[in-house]
Amino acid sequence: MQQQFHPTVKLGKIRPGRNPRKYFDPAEMAEITESIRINGVIQPILIRPIENDEFELVAGERRYRGADTAHGADYDMPVVIKELTDDEADRLALIENVQRADMAPSEEAVAAAKIVGQLKGDRDEAARVLGWSRGTLDKRLALMNCSPSVLDALNTRQIQLGHAELLATLAKDKQDKLLPVIISEKKTVAELKKTIEAAACSLATAIFDKTECAACPHNSSLQTEMFSEAIASGNCTNRGCYTQKTEKQLETVAYGLKDECPVVRVVRVGDNHTRVQLLVDGPTGVGEDQAKACHACENFGVAVSGLPDSIGKVFRGQCFDTGCNATKVAARLKAERDAKAPAQKGTPASSQPAAKTGTKATAAETVVTKISESDKVKAYRSALWRKALRREAAANPETANSYLLAIALSGLSRDIGAVFMGKIYEKLADDKASITDLEKNLSTVQELAADKRQQLTIGLTVAAIEGLEVRNLMTLCKYHKLDLRQHWTLQKSKDFLELLTKSEMKVLADELGIRKALGDNFAKVFNKSKPELIEALLNVEGFDYAGKLPKVLCY
Repeated sequence: MQQQFHPTVKLGKIRPGRNPRKYFDPAEMAEITESIRINGVIQPILIRPIENDEFELVAGERRYRGADTAHGADYDMPVVIKELTDDEADRLALIENVQRADMAPSEEAVAAAKIVGQLKGDRDEAARVLGWSRGTLDKRLALMNCSPSVLDALNTRQIQLGHAELLATLAKDKQDKLLPVIISEKKTVAELKKTIEAAACSLATAIFDKTECAACPHNSSLQTEMFSEAIASGNCTNRGCYTQKTEKQLETVAYGLKDECPVVRVVRVGDNHTRVQLLVDGPTGVGEDQAKACHACENFGVAVSGLPDSIGKVFRGQCFDTGCNATKVAARLKAERDAKAPAQKGTPASSQPAAKTGTKATAAETVVTKISESDKVKAYRSALWRKALRREAAANPETANSYLLAIALSGLSRDIGAVFMGKIYEKLADDKASITDLEKNLSTVQELAADKRQQLTIGLTVAAIEGLEVRNLMTLCKYHKLDLRQHWTLQKSKDFLELLTKSEMKVLADELGIRKALGDNFAKVFNKSKPELIEALLNVEGFDYAGKLPKVLCY
């Protein structure tokens, strides 16, 4: 009789889940099924709870399949139950399969690409999580450019890993032409490598300027290698030069897009799950309001394709945080379902809680509506806070004195810079102070008129504000109730707009009401170059700039 050391769940309450393994060897499955028929399942499977008191399989699908075949849905399956997110379940499923034998590299590739996507493209971290070397990860990810038929052939062991790695360097239509020849004629990896190295660099599809290629000795109009009918003629046989020119052109295209969005990234083979097209409607849409806000997100941008099938193409409106995108989509769908739900049972519609003032009872309540806080925007913002506080402190000696005392009592006198203080003294006394000679400074300060000494004391507060760490600066702003609208206006802040990308300026236009003021001219204005766009935003006819402050500048 089987001993039970773990809790059990009826097999029918468990549904297959996130297994990256798609191919199950029939002979091995027959052995596992027969063993389970006689001995039951000895090692528990890993599952996670989902809705309706059901569970999703995370690891152990061969045992799950064997038990289902041997004993059916009423079998008491030994389990380990864990609360897991989708991302955590994906990782555990892959790691569990990698640690077991005979998982196809193509299956590893698909799962690894998902994990790279979850980690926002950080391949080094993905390799660490998987316990792989970076080289192993990159080789697996390279398989993501294989056509479905090539992946299937690798899964079912019709071709070797080496064949697939070589085919992955070609466009998918070329792969599908070569695959039947490789299988039927049993071409070796070495033979395939020789052909591809000689003919993979097609000049017809090259994205760089080919003027120099016309007379180059490495330009072959026809390769007399095997599979010559399957590979286009007119190729470069100097792969290093071809690759270098291609990479330079990709970088040029990406550089030309730098003003458009916070992120401009060349996407490579294996980056399949690191980006998603930002959509408004449909099953994968985030909603209109959220889509507008996403344009200022630090993970929003443009992808330049480095993939064989679309080399050099530009894909705009990309979200490079797929997890966040999925969360926003789910929030929007849930909000729409809730909005369509019938009135609370026994409660008249008029008695239902009202939506928050100024918002929709939808996923819009979760919208992020401010510009992303890049380092350059943070530096601009803190400089604005310091400048505004210095002005107000200098205009009110009593306030300046109390702030100076508070700063000293908090042990922050060290933040008063001698160089900055010296500049203040030089303006007041028309003389230079010494940052090392105390005796000289005692004499020079004593000789100052009383009113200038008072001004110099105020200068201490100004110097302290200049030197405060940002967190202490923010505390002072909040205590002072600093009204930045008295110190900042968009019309006089061209330097601020120059820090933003065009997509971020769209969010700014929405936030401040400029989109509405531009009306039908909005799209026309945003099709201009960045310098022209900035000038247009600073001079919107009929728009009242007074009191309009972007949220990103607030403390």
